[in-house]
Amino acid sequence: MQPPKFWKNPPEQVGIWPSILAPLSCVWSLVTTWRWKQGAHATVGIPVICVGNVNLGGTGKTPTVIATVMRLQALGRVPHVVSKGYKGQLAGPVQVDEKTHSADDVGDEPLLLAAFAPTWVAKDRLSGALAAKAAGADVIVLDDGLQNPALAKDLTILVVDAEVGFGNGRVMPSGPLRETVEDAVAKADVLLTIGPDTDMHSTFVDQWDQVKGLPHVSSTIMPLQTGMDWDGLHALAFAGIGRPEKFFRTLKELGVDIKATRSFDDHQKIPTALLARLEKEAWDLGAQLVTTEKDAVRLPKDWQQKVLTVPVRLELNETDQFDQALKAIF
Repeated sequence: MQPPKFWKNPPEQVGIWPSILAPLSCVWSLVTTWRWKQGAHATVGIPVICVGNVNLGGTGKTPTVIATVMRLQALGRVPHVVSKGYKGQLAGPVQVDEKTHSADDVGDEPLLLAAFAPTWVAKDRLSGALAAKAAGADVIVLDDGLQNPALAKDLTILVVDAEVGFGNGRVMPSGPLRETVEDAVAKADVLLTIGPDTDMHSTFVDQWDQVKGLPHVSSTIMPLQTGMDWDGLHALAFAGIGRPEKFFRTLKELGVDIKATRSFDDHQKIPTALLARLEKEAWDLGAQLVTTEKDAVRLPKDWQQKVLTVPVRLELNETDQFDQALKAIF
């Protein structure tokens, strides 16, 4: 399901629909604020780092969690990830096992994150954090927890896609935000922007006065060099992520000759019958099926061998500043 076009408008172009939907947005904001105030905000005896966003849909949280985990490990820490396990069936707390769990069990993102650090799925984030601590974690990285009030956070990283920013700046359904920009910024300690263009980061900050008081780290999502020669590869590319066009752009930058693209909803599971149709279409085009890492973990095991994936990693432009923020909580 594609978001309404008016969500992408700049704040000065209000339009009729955001105005009509404003009362519903007000109700959403009131409920969100009440839920936050009623939360336990419990401490667990070890630092908790929250990686979150204010936009609905993908902004780059998963690559940011991976980068955070890797920086913590480089600092000699033992991070465990705690995730809600979106669209997974298990309530948890349960440690993700890549060999036995599927995306249906724990969600796609925890399966991907488990390759980098012990990862726990728990609908109750507090119980997940306590389980991680009991298993040896000395720091918790909370995946997508900006609006979750169960745990007190020692460091909160607000992740923003600098290319789309906060859209029209309004709370859903009038806009693409889970809460107001002001409320999100009040919870955050660091602003991390993601974008392919250097000027894009400063332009975003200039447009939104609310974020100017936050320490700012800019970054880019880059393909991981695996030795694969992508140049000239004929591909049928498909993706079910927040912004599939970013994946298709990455492939073009790698020199891939994209014969066709297919976009699906974020986290959408693709039925085997549809995969078979994509395979036939790729065959007719003389192309190879290619998808993202996150989509690949949702594929049936036999299909994972048929589809090429492009692993990506977050490259921080201000590594020292990011490390300083991490060190300050210990």
